[in-house]
Amino acid sequence: MLPASPRHGAPPTSDLGTGEIRVPLALYDLDEHQGDVSLVLSRSEAELLRASLDRLLSGGRLAAGIR
Repeated sequence: MLPASPRHGAPPTSDLGTGEIRVPLALYDLDEHQGDVSLVLSRSEAELLRASLDRLLSGGRLAAGIR
């Protein structure tokens, strides 16, 4: 598994027709760039991910035992 980061200068996009959200990511092995990929989510998946990230960033719990 490679760590991923948001691709610099490439903002997320949405498709109003399908409702898909695309998040451009850069993949790394240590600090060496390995390639680019897009995380494609349905609107409902994107909303669930955002809610989970909001809980983590506010100090809440995502799952039992994880902070």
